[in-house]
Amino acid sequence: MSEFVHFDLPAEDLERAAKFYSEIFGWRFEKLSMDYYFITQGDSEGALKGGMGKRGALGQQMTNFIGVKGIDEYIKRIEDAGGKIIVPKQAVPGWGHMATCQDTEGNTFGLWEDMTE
Repeated sequence: MSEFVHFDLPAEDLERAAKFYSEIFGWRFEKLSMDYYFITQGDSEGALKGGMGKRGALGQQMTNFIGVKGIDEYIKRIEDAGGKIIVPKQAVPGWGHMATCQDTEGNTFGLWEDMTE
């Protein structure tokens, strides 16, 4: 069974958003060399992890990513079931592959496949 594995939080002002979520929920933010932060929600091993970067075009909102094995197969399944692929499969160098999709009700979600060695 596939599960949510990551969430992506877009923001206009990354530092302001990090301060907001830190103060309210106690989330920890680790800045990378680019304009992107890793987000840790808690200390438990099963806590969902996320990331935060600059908001893209089209009023991007928070996106939840579902972990899959065989992202190409899932893209085909989504299209066959009446869903849409909004952002085609793309590589995230050193990490894996992602795609952004839309279900039949207009809800947006992401697919994530870890890089295989």
